[in-house]
Amino acid sequence: MANEKSHGLSDELLALVTANTEPAALLAAAVQRIRDHAQAAAAVLAVADRGQWRIVANSGKPGSLPTELLSDVLDRREAKTAERWAAAPLSTDDDCQEVLLILSGPSSGKSGALPQAPAADIEEIAASLGKALALVRTLHQQQQRLRRLEALLAIAQQWNQARELGPLLIAMAEAATKLLAADRASIFLWDRPNHLLVGRPALGVESGELRIADGTGIVGQVIQTGEPRRVGRDDAHPAIDRQVDRQLGYRTESLLCVPLRTADGTLLGAFELINKLHGDFSDDDQQALTELAAHAATALANTQEFEQLVSRHKLLVDQAADRGRLIGECPAMAALRSTIARVADTDLAVLILGENGTGKEVVSQSIHYQSRRRNEPLVAVNCAAIPETLLESELFGHEKGAFTDARETRIGKFELAAGGTLFLDEIGDLSLGGQAKLLRVLEEKVIVRVGGSQPIHTAARIIAATNQNLGELVRRKKFREDLFFRLTVVTLDLPPLRDRGDDILLLADHFLATYCRAAGRRVPKLTADARKRLRAHSWPGNVRELRNLTERLTYLSPADKIDAAELEFVLAPHDQRAGIIEDDLELAAATGRFQESYIRRAIARSAHNMVQAAERLGLHRSNLYRKMRQLGMEVKE
Repeated sequence: MANEKSHGLSDELLALVTANTEPAALLAAAVQRIRDHAQAAAAVLAVADRGQWRIVANSGKPGSLPTELLSDVLDRREAKTAERWAAAPLSTDDDCQEVLLILSGPSSGKSGALPQAPAADIEEIAASLGKALALVRTLHQQQQRLRRLEALLAIAQQWNQARELGPLLIAMAEAATKLLAADRASIFLWDRPNHLLVGRPALGVESGELRIADGTGIVGQVIQTGEPRRVGRDDAHPAIDRQVDRQLGYRTESLLCVPLRTADGTLLGAFELINKLHGDFSDDDQQALTELAAHAATALANTQEFEQLVSRHKLLVDQAADRGRLIGECPAMAALRSTIARVADTDLAVLILGENGTGKEVVSQSIHYQSRRRNEPLVAVNCAAIPETLLESELFGHEKGAFTDARETRIGKFELAAGGTLFLDEIGDLSLGGQAKLLRVLEEKVIVRVGGSQPIHTAARIIAATNQNLGELVRRKKFREDLFFRLTVVTLDLPPLRDRGDDILLLADHFLATYCRAAGRRVPKLTADARKRLRAHSWPGNVRELRNLTERLTYLSPADKIDAAELEFVLAPHDQRAGIIEDDLELAAATGRFQESYIRRAIARSAHNMVQAAERLGLHRSNLYRKMRQLGMEVKE
């Protein structure tokens, strides 16, 4: 009869699993059911915890626990009775530390009743309770893991949206301490070249950053071995770096540290938790932190890559902005820089006028990189180079199949420059049809791809440039008047190089330094005669001509000095009148200028061999030197 009751109780205990998914709730209901079933004074579940017995759940008033009986039952892994107690382990497994106790005596409401469960019955009841508890613990672990995974997914989603490393590290530490109930957390990034671990956030450190050698403490062991480490409160672990504790004014009592590895196995550092709020870090905590570290490593790698891209982009933008720097101190350039500073950060259309080679594209770059659009694209279009049939496709794009060769969708220059600047060079060469389409876009701020119907908003700023007289083109009906007024909101006139005075020398020095740096050679010096010759030249090709000249000199003139003869040779190798550029000189001055120029070319053609140069001129070398002195030329005998 007792066995039948025990079987019935076992079924009831297993049935409690469906109503109680928390281990504590199950045990509370189970010991109450066991006590009622046995009509006992008390029912207790006790666990051996580090050499001490602790009550996990009880019903009734058990008083003092029979520790000898408990230890004996646990050692023998079998049920036993002693005095008024009956005890049995929940499992015969070696790792089981839990024992069920039933205390005989009157139960509440049943005075004088005796326990109905002998040792054999309590063994069966304990086994049933052990099975029920194992089921609930499994369900509880699965539910915890599910909740933890849901939390991990939410955390990982937030982390993967981060774009700055500092805030990401703080968010990681906060998430880990909350999820795993720890007091502090730090992420240590490994600086391999310097053999350092950089920990952030580091509470108690003024900079918020802790730097230690990569072999220091538990974190150092994790870095060196690539394996997780865990230290409990009762572990006298010498590897804990107490010097860091003293530095931080903190006491490390328990610790969990796991490696930070990317998906391809690269070790980035370590993820450390300090001081579990209740008890020690468990196997589940270690597994959870390992999973969290995997997401953290991915987010860190992505953020570091993003920061590198941002840094490289900023470097490229700064380099491009430097190329758009305007060189020159003449009044016209000072006024130009002042106007650019006022209009750069507006959305006004700008028209740049000037001769070929005066630097219209450089001015457009200067405007773009001084504006809030500097991190957006600057797209340049040469209107003179686009055939009429392709103009609309180039500027506005086309859809797949819009015409015979449209094998795929292509975005146009306006879309490429979205949020940035569109530089329309040689705008005066744009056809009348193209001018009408451009005017529509400038007025409506909307484009439609060829073959498409979907309007696309464009926020590109327009900067146009031309070397032509647009006013004259308007009078000749070759340029639309309405587009002319739309483009000339701000007009910048670039002075020709010949009118910029000493700016010629500033630019020559600048270009020489730039090209020599690229060529890996020392910057040659321009002699006084060379500088005089540069100032006297009419520069029909403007700054472009000067830039090309200095580039040629960089690679073709190996000497440490560049004199006027080399400039003559490079500037005008086929122009026999290169030395006579002014038309208002008196005959004697013009004759002297011609003789000086002619002698310099002869010396250059003779590779500075004065004997050969004199022979070319039909003179003795001494007579050549004398003539050069008469002309005020530098003489090196």
